[in-house]
Amino acid sequence: MRHVSLGPGREFDAIRALIAQWGETAQGLGDDAALLAVPSGAQLVVSVDASVEDVHFKREWLTPEEIGWRATTAAISDLAAMAADPLGLLVALSVPPRWQSDIMALGAGIAAAARAARMPIVGGDTTGGARLTLSVTVLGSVRAPLGRSGARPGDIIYVTGALGGPSAALQAFALGERPAEALRARFAHPEARLDAARWLAERGATAAIDISDGLAADLRHVAAASGVTLELDVRAVPVLAGATVDDALAGGEEYELAITSGALDTAAFEAATGVRLTAVGTVTAGPGVVRGSRDGRRVDLPGGHDHFSS
Repeated sequence: MRHVSLGPGREFDAIRALIAQWGETAQGLGDDAALLAVPSGAQLVVSVDASVEDVHFKREWLTPEEIGWRATTAAISDLAAMAADPLGLLVALSVPPRWQSDIMALGAGIAAAARAARMPIVGGDTTGGARLTLSVTVLGSVRAPLGRSGARPGDIIYVTGALGGPSAALQAFALGERPAEALRARFAHPEARLDAARWLAERGATAAIDISDGLAADLRHVAAASGVTLELDVRAVPVLAGATVDDALAGGEEYELAITSGALDTAAFEAATGVRLTAVGTVTAGPGVVRGSRDGRRVDLPGGHDHFSS
């Protein structure tokens, strides 16, 4: 799709520079709205995610490229949770004066995440502001969507990857320290599990959520939506080296998937996707809660991130 020519002005000069940088990653920019074709028989999937300076990141923690990647991937991860195929994304940037020289670097990170997901950048908006904010809207299509409400008694709970890295990295940042590289990488460069989600959906996954607010907290959403009880074996939760079980249970910003399903071939999953898949519990009939256990004993589970908590 060809771009529409833009008029004069410094803002539009910046947009022209981003379009040139993005190359074929950007499609059909310049009109008031994007036009996308949804495959016949599919539903449109739409989500938006905001990444705000001093709320989701601090300037001294990440490079501008990492900030762009991370904000974009966080939004794309919502498509993965629905097992959707990407159609395109839109980016709204609120850029303070002190960040204006970094627009191209932010754009490079945005484009890298879009290319990794094989989805075009089809629109957006730019404005000034008091703090850097990246709002990314993602659009996808799906014929058999996953959601939070399909978990059934008898299902197994699985998680992708290993957890706890972002939480451990944030604790180091808060102390003025540089996290271990593996921990920092999980915070700065998460991956949206699009291919993994489709593999799982094709093999009978019943419910899914991306882990953005902490495993225990996000599983509570699945339990509530499905009207079942999730029995979480704390000892089975995969923990990234250098992190703790508490990091894995309570830390957010993972963008791994928690899913429920009948029994799955975890070795086949890893061979197909390159991602680890671990069984961490079971689904039972019950009042829509999550119960934790370790070595057969009940344990209290932590809460998760809440933007409106005191």
